[in-house]
Amino acid sequence: MRASLIRSAGNALRKGSGSPSSAPSARIILRYYASQPPPERKVAILGAAGGIGQPLSLLMKLNPLVSRLALYDIAGTPGVAADVSHINTRAEVSGYASEEQLGQALEGSDVVIIPAGVPRKPGMTRDDLFNINAGIVKSLCTAISKYCPDAIVNMISNPVNSTVPIAAEVFKKAGTYNEKKLFGVTTLDVLRAKTFYAAKAGLPAADVNVPVIGGHAGITILPLFSQAISSSDFQSRQESLSHEDVRALTKRTQDGGTEVVEAKAGKGSATLSMTYGGSIFADACLKGLNGAPDIVECSFVQSSITELPFFASKVKLGRNGIDEVQGLGTLSDFEKEGLENLKAELKSSIEKGIKFANES
Repeated sequence: MRASLIRSAGNALRKGSGSPSSAPSARIILRYYASQPPPERKVAILGAAGGIGQPLSLLMKLNPLVSRLALYDIAGTPGVAADVSHINTRAEVSGYASEEQLGQALEGSDVVIIPAGVPRKPGMTRDDLFNINAGIVKSLCTAISKYCPDAIVNMISNPVNSTVPIAAEVFKKAGTYNEKKLFGVTTLDVLRAKTFYAAKAGLPAADVNVPVIGGHAGITILPLFSQAISSSDFQSRQESLSHEDVRALTKRTQDGGTEVVEAKAGKGSATLSMTYGGSIFADACLKGLNGAPDIVECSFVQSSITELPFFASKVKLGRNGIDEVQGLGTLSDFEKEGLENLKAELKSSIEKGIKFANES
């Protein structure tokens, strides 16, 4: 049994995001399995019966760092829970439906992931989702502040540029706000930037790492292709990418969600890629909680690296959530221009979330 778990952990990590943290994290997880199980960790998924919630429930069930998995939605969750519970991995699964069971789902959670809400449809912007999803997020965060105020919260529900500020205001009112434990999940933007850049540069996608800063909608998404890192023969290939190439890759990364919505022709949004991004970020949070070193991911968090109160950049994760919000590094002229151009829209989205939380 122990050997099987070690193989499973190793395989899962080898198939991960390819970040610099993978190797030391793998050693730590394998050391846990060689002597004792990893620490007990409960993960709650709010919106577990939805298009992101169901595959995310599967990936969290496969994660060897999860010991308890609580799945919550307004309906349909017992079936999802029964389905994934048959998988022979460590996590014990429970399903909860209706508002009356929300507290039970949340109690004792170390990490809460929120993909709840309605998805985008053709022609919709993330702001079009605001009126519905903002209310859902406010209600769920009110419950989090009551039942698991010390949990790390991973916000997937769009528009993230507004829902993270909403969550912060709810937690402030409840007296439970900890800026080190509230994250907007922007990992999908990083995955897209890596994938698109690698294809253009002729590099293996798993070898490329591209930071993405700003926010999580349209022009607020700013990939820093000038800071792309690769374990392959990167430098000579980088020089072959023209300014026009970088501009086109930036635009495609910013419009990635729309690309998927239109391709699905009204039958869905970016659920599967978002699920994968959400699972990577949740795994990084769990590794940080368990003391793994050098865990760095991009995320939309409370920040002082620009004049905006929330901003996405590289974040070092640790036992208390955020260990460090890292700076932006050296930007190209194109990236400096993009940074200035995104600020007004991001500021407006942040203020919209704060206003909703305080007035509704």
